[in-house]
Amino acid sequence: MLTVESKTAPASLDTARHAVNVASDKLAADIVMLDLRGVASFTDFFVVLTVESPRQMDSLAQEIESEVEELGASLHHREGTPHSGWMLLDFSDVIVHLFRPESREFYDIEDAWSEATEAVRIQ
Repeated sequence: MLTVESKTAPASLDTARHAVNVASDKLAADIVMLDLRGVASFTDFFVVLTVESPRQMDSLAQEIESEVEELGASLHHREGTPHSGWMLLDFSDVIVHLFRPESREFYDIEDAWSEATEAVRIQ
């Protein structure tokens, strides 16, 4: 009998936690994981973080994408560029927002989703 090893998608909580850990390891600032289960129908978690430069944003986005995909999650959509001040990585159940400080203040994701539960904050 032939068995085929398959990669199954990780639970959204595991994916979000892994994204937080990668961001923390790579020195992102003010990392927040918002639990949107029961608040939004399109995703379970937001991971919001701040970076200091376009270079750090690009590097971190690539690292998060690579590490989360190794868990079995798939990147469905990417928006923004390192030079725009904001990038979004959409893994369906988890959406990672990478911001430069001025863009994070402008978009104010935490306030816009104030009904979500703040599950993690690393400053």
